[in-house]
Amino acid sequence: LEYMKESGGGTVQVGGSLRLSCAGSGFTFSGLHMGWFRQLPGNEREAVGCIDPRGGDKILGDSAKGRFTISRDNVGNTLYLQMNNLKLEDTGMYFCAAGLDSAISKTCRADNFPWWGQGTQVTVSS
Repeated sequence: LEYMKESGGGTVQVGGSLRLSCAGSGFTFSGLHMGWFRQLPGNEREAVGCIDPRGGDKILGDSAKGRFTISRDNVGNTLYLQMNNLKLEDTGMYFCAAGLDSAISKTCRADNFPWWGQGTQVTVSS
């Protein structure tokens, strides 16, 4: 994988929305299992959600359920994370990740993904 680059982070007030994007290049994007992870201050990296290559199977972490949506555009080689009703505790660095192992989008564990973007900062303010 040549690169993955996240964008769309920024500062938003509580209750607001952001859409993160992750653009990939250098591999057949449609063959990748992908995920969004975040690292909150003082915490380990945690799963936000994962998606299989076709976009049909998705997993969301408990903190994301009901508020976030993970999706992908295999023609545009982009992974998305729509985040609604943001809370103060959503503040952190958000990363996209990718891999080929068919199990990783089902287990959605950070240590199973070999390829990572640089991250984009999300700050939720009151």
